Amino acid sequence: MKPGLVINGAAGRMGRRILALAVESGNFDIVAALEHPQCPLLGQDAGQVAGVGNIGVLLAAEKPAKADVMIDFTLAPAADATIDYCAANKVALVMGTTGLTNEQLAKIADAAEFIPVIQATNMSVGMNVLFEMVGKFAAMLGEQYDIEIVEHHHRFKKDAPSGSALTLAEKVCEGANLPYPDSVKHGREGRDALRQKGEIGMHAVRGGDIIGYHEVIYSTLGETVTVTHNAHNRDNFVRGAIRAAAWLCGKPAGRYAMKDVLGLG
Repeated sequence: MKPGLVINGAAGRMGRRILALAVESGNFDIVAALEHPQCPLLGQDAGQVAGVGNIGVLLAAEKPAKADVMIDFTLAPAADATIDYCAANKVALVMGTTGLTNEQLAKIADAAEFIPVIQATNMSVGMNVLFEMVGKFAAMLGEQYDIEIVEHHHRFKKDAPSGSALTLAEKVCEGANLPYPDSVKHGREGRDALRQKGEIGMHAVRGGDIIGYHEVIYSTLGETVTVTHNAHNRDNFVRGAIRAAAWLCGKPAGRYAMKDVLGLG
């Protein structure tokens, strides 16, 4: 029997791709495709909305009484209701929503006492490999290398810097033995904006329809090392989330990470 999957935000850009690729995978029964009560597409077949034909599941605002796992890539204000639902109904949760508050992150940690949870700022396989490497680069290159992080996203992205950029900064600080987030410097301006020793520069670019581009620069006198990740489309995030959902089903309650899904240690 296939696990029952709930997709929250199923009519959104990410939600439609999650539904389409979940159907393509053949690994799930789609038991609910959720949207907010004011969504004009409520009542339409979710498969038609996602461009994969009728699947017999209508876009709805009411959460199902029974499911195995939920994938949520909605907005931060909706996260509390998602966490409460999953914890109360023993539904495993894969959450890719960014811009969460500290209180919401604490709520996820509390929910992990009752259900298995993966909450990640970026579920791309390539990006998660990068997360594991940037701190190691910082440790190997040493304190003589200045480190800057630049992230590019589309004009519609609300939170800045991106959750992925913050994760990169956190991993760099771990590798460089610097305090996080105190070492992160968000942009520079003014007549006296000289770079300070031990700071991690953070810069957010917003424009057009850029899916996601992250760059970590390690520069010293005489050379620069740059590592980048460029998302060509949203499907790489979606495939990672679907992979995480399949892996999470049946796991005991607890907080898991994409590195667990990918076997990165």
